Amino acid sequence: MTTLTIKELSTDFTKLSRFEGGNFLRWQKNMKILLTTLHVAYVLTTERPKETEGESLEQTRMGLILNDMSDGLFDTYQDTISAKNLWERLGARYMRDDAISKKFLVTHFNNYKMVDGKPVMEQLYEIERLLNNFKHHKMNMDETIIVSSIIGKLPPSWKDFKRSLKHKKEDISLEQLGHKLCLEEKY
Repeated sequence: MTTLTIKELSTDFTKLSRFEGGNFLRWQKNMKILLTTLHVAYVLTTERPKETEGESLEQTRMGLILNDMSDGLFDTYQDTISAKNLWERLGARYMRDDAISKKFLVTHFNNYKMVDGKPVMEQLYEIERLLNNFKHHKMNMDETIIVSSIIGKLPPSWKDFKRSLKHKKEDISLEQLGHKLCLEEKY
């Protein structure tokens, strides 16, 4: 069995999407997976070790992270003293942006209105994509509230169907709502 160096291992990996300043959580998770696979993820939580002759392991680890950034971000963070410090700086900056993203997602979901002239199922899929972004940001919303909100967003031509759904006594799941909307749209 051949033992590979960290440099050899890292060059064999398919390059991650470069970090451009957006989708920080996704990039952070992918980077952590890569560093874990290389058995060097501990650099994100430990101080920089003492350097030895030649290129240090810390420089290699920093290079892995910096290499996965856009040129502008690389220029900004290249002088950071350790992988741990770099990770903390990125988290401080982009987690704040992530909080803004969460507010944007909530506002976008709340303001979404279905319209006549566009298939309702297509609009439901748009809402579901928004809701998947909620999961990506670890935002949870009660399914009853989601279903009720979607019913309230149905287009004006669906007012009778909307009224019948609102007056049902039992709660329905998002999946059940999707089936009902699909059937109603077909007929």
